Amino acid sequence: MVTETLLATGQSLTVPPATADSTTAVLAWLVIGLPAIGALLLLLGGRLLDRWGHWLAVLASFASFACGLTLFIQMWGRDVGDRARIAPFYEWMTLPGVSTELALRVDQLSIVFVLLVTGVGSLIHLYSVAYMQDDPKRRKFFAFLNLFLVAMLLLVLGNSFLVLFIGWEGVGLASYLLIGFWAHRTSAAKAGVKAFIMNRMGDVGMVLALVTMFKHFNTTEFSAVNAGVGNLSPGVVTFMGFMLLLGACAKSAQVPFQAWLLDAMEGPTPVSALIHAATMVTAGVYLVVRGGAIYQQSWQAALAVAIVGTVTLLVGAWIGSTKDDIKKVLAGSTMSQIGYMILAAGIGPAGYALAIFHLVTHGFFKANMFLGAGSVMHAMNDSVDMRRFGALRKAMPWTFVTFAAGYLAIIGFPFFAGFYSKDPIIEVAFERGWVFGTAALIGAGITAFYMTRLIMMTFLGEKRWTEDMDPHESSPLMVIPLVILGILSVGGGLLLAGGITKWLNPATGGTAEPVPLLHFTPATWVTLLVVGLGVLIAWLIFRKPIPVTRENPPIYTRIGDNALYADTINDYIAVKPTLGLAKAAAVIDKRGIDTGIDGGGRGLLNLSGVMARTSNGLIRSYGLIMVVGTALLGAIVLILGQLV
Repeated sequence: MVTETLLATGQSLTVPPATADSTTAVLAWLVIGLPAIGALLLLLGGRLLDRWGHWLAVLASFASFACGLTLFIQMWGRDVGDRARIAPFYEWMTLPGVSTELALRVDQLSIVFVLLVTGVGSLIHLYSVAYMQDDPKRRKFFAFLNLFLVAMLLLVLGNSFLVLFIGWEGVGLASYLLIGFWAHRTSAAKAGVKAFIMNRMGDVGMVLALVTMFKHFNTTEFSAVNAGVGNLSPGVVTFMGFMLLLGACAKSAQVPFQAWLLDAMEGPTPVSALIHAATMVTAGVYLVVRGGAIYQQSWQAALAVAIVGTVTLLVGAWIGSTKDDIKKVLAGSTMSQIGYMILAAGIGPAGYALAIFHLVTHGFFKANMFLGAGSVMHAMNDSVDMRRFGALRKAMPWTFVTFAAGYLAIIGFPFFAGFYSKDPIIEVAFERGWVFGTAALIGAGITAFYMTRLIMMTFLGEKRWTEDMDPHESSPLMVIPLVILGILSVGGGLLLAGGITKWLNPATGGTAEPVPLLHFTPATWVTLLVVGLGVLIAWLIFRKPIPVTRENPPIYTRIGDNALYADTINDYIAVKPTLGLAKAAAVIDKRGIDTGIDGGGRGLLNLSGVMARTSNGLIRSYGLIMVVGTALLGAIVLILGQLV
């Protein structure tokens, strides 16, 4: 196995990853295999599984979480420098001098993702049992949920960029199936296709990065890439960094590939929670952190990562401030929070563990709020318009309390989850440069504004329901996941703050400082002041009666509500030129190629007609042809003789 260079506590360590023992290897493959078996049985079992197949999917997901938890406990008992394990399976392709081993890597980074994906994913599975109980295709929905877990787990557990890419493509396929699950609705079908196509655009970058790795290292194994990237020319390293960033932007909905994320709300709400909290959009963050050695060798690529994250956190916050659709507000919020993670990853070793820390806490409070939004929709005839809500705190107390926990976590209220994970990112952003720090600080203020707007329009104030709405609390199967995620939104950051950076640094090559439990620095106080200002502004605006329609909205609102016209820009940059080229190709094909082929065919038909008339069976006709032919040949011979 190639020697792996890690950075821990600021010193360079050379530690060869150990091959997993049989128990660890079996558990690692069971983490992926159990939901894979569940998906296969549900897809092939047919109507026999319609009545109880959803519980099979729930069992497979929780069993996968149990295997991941066991791996975590095993890893916890090992020395810091001896925690990584490789679980080989087989040589995927046998090519001279090229390594394409299919193997899993169980280390501190991958196990954190395993626990997040399977833990939050299992709660979403449980929630979905009640949410999708009346859907005639519930069995297929749960098969797709299991399939999504399989793809995401393969992505984070793969021991190479190639295996990661297999899971990467699987996530794209599963997201297409889930976003477009209600394909009888044109908007849902289009949203699924849009997400699939925009992710394929990012995949171009991934493929080019993989090809470059094979060319220079004859493998894409993480250890080999990390060890050898320092020997490459700066141009090659920068190229790889930009190509990986292209893939990360598309998968994590970062500018300029953010347009698919809002449309993805067309899928069932549990899908939104799964995609936005624990799986798909976090894949780009994982990719950048896992490829951190590449970005440490190219300041240009690292700067590009930080810029993309900074721009996206502001764009997402802008969009979230202007939407009236509760799910789209949360979608803009996801875009913004992922931007914070990408920014932290672009800062370098000091930010890698902080990016993953915020990714984990974000998984808690964002899944909580998406499922809470689904609970509200479930009680309000599937309405998503916050202008038609209000005063739901009394009708839905459990949903309100758990949602409020997520709200306080995302704005960074002291001692809630986001306080411990997002504020340190703002601090290291200021260390990277005042532009990045100021942008992150402004984003925190806008986050407080639009999330206060959301909770006031939905749960506080006067009721604005229509007569056909009868809001009520959701069933226990929906409330239980909300309570668990609400508790994690409150205490998840406090639980992880002291040790998660120390846990992740060896696997990420990071140097992030531990986050103290009493985290109050000058930057913290300034952030709290800006957050408080955002809350106050929202309260002053939305404590008044909220109109149920908009008349002449300000330009700020119009631009944000149209998602900064991303679809229009994409239409002019990509869609219309592509359609124009397609139409031009069709004209060339019809009037040029087809005309030439058809003309040649008609010419041959005419010639064959002439020849057919000469073959009439009359001796005098054949004799005349022979005489004329002989005369022509004689004339040609005489002319050539004169020329020579």
